[in-house]
Amino acid sequence: MLDAGEKPDLTPRRRFLASLMGGRKGKRISVSNPTSIACVELMNKVGVHFPQAHLDAQAMAELAAAGYEILGFDTIMPEFSVQQEAAALGCEINWGSDEMMPEVLTHPVKEISDVVIPENLLEKPSMRVVLDAISMLRREYGDRVAILGKVMGPWTICYHTVGVEDFLILIRLDPDKVRALLEAYLPVTVAFANAQLRAGADAVVLPDHATGAMVSAKTYAEFLVPIHRRMLAEIGGPTILHICGKCLDRIPLIATEGYDGYHFEWQNDPKQAVEAAAGQISLLGGISNIEGLLQGTPEEVYRQARYNIEAGVDSIGPECAISLQTPLENLKAIVAAAEEGY
Repeated sequence: MLDAGEKPDLTPRRRFLASLMGGRKGKRISVSNPTSIACVELMNKVGVHFPQAHLDAQAMAELAAAGYEILGFDTIMPEFSVQQEAAALGCEINWGSDEMMPEVLTHPVKEISDVVIPENLLEKPSMRVVLDAISMLRREYGDRVAILGKVMGPWTICYHTVGVEDFLILIRLDPDKVRALLEAYLPVTVAFANAQLRAGADAVVLPDHATGAMVSAKTYAEFLVPIHRRMLAEIGGPTILHICGKCLDRIPLIATEGYDGYHFEWQNDPKQAVEAAAGQISLLGGISNIEGLLQGTPEEVYRQARYNIEAGVDSIGPECAISLQTPLENLKAIVAAAEEGY
């Protein structure tokens, strides 16, 4: 029997899901990985490298599981790139190496008529590999560790298929075309998200990169809020939005869309982010990838993590996909900070 005021000890899976869904707090905050914690040191320890980990389900699952087995994170997230949908939709991809993340090489969509959604979309190799990896991880870890999926939102898919610059120009020159493109790709996001949930994901991360550096809060409200509300009404499980950059001005909007969590960057002060969220959505992330995890010391990462905890962030972790040169000791410092308790 717990003493009065004593918090229960939760499994990593319960700890994370409680933090995401606004449930009970255990003895410590959860440490989560909504994007990617794959780095060269981790690859070397596991013996799995890029590009293999993007293209082979077993390799993908093994590298992802190392985030729990070696680092002690409460979540396992097996998709390390943001290019899986782009590859299935006709873009040529450079799948990278241990020194470089994957990148889109071609943008085949110039007109709405260029949009082609394959009938066998979920069987395309770049999509199937993620679903198979999630299924493997669910069987091995699903009773104790939270398994996260990841699927690009319609805005990000447009960046890949149309090209970032060309797509952003359309916002001013042809907003109706922007809406039509978002409508065209919405079913891709919904189908892949629900497929990942069926495969065994506990929640799905949706990067939709309408960052403050490129998209105003007014544009966000006009284009993304309505499409996200419709999209989330069709996705059958918990969802986490990821947007890079300064987004304090749109957190109140994000909180109205139906997401369960928002994965945010350190350049948004955690105290201000918590205030902007006003308890309407859980906040995840908040540890600086560059100044903290890549260039900092374990002590500096620890201090950032404790600042996030004291600010009231719900689940701490890297702010985005980490640099491939990130030291493992800095990632372990996040877990060490969490283990100090609230």
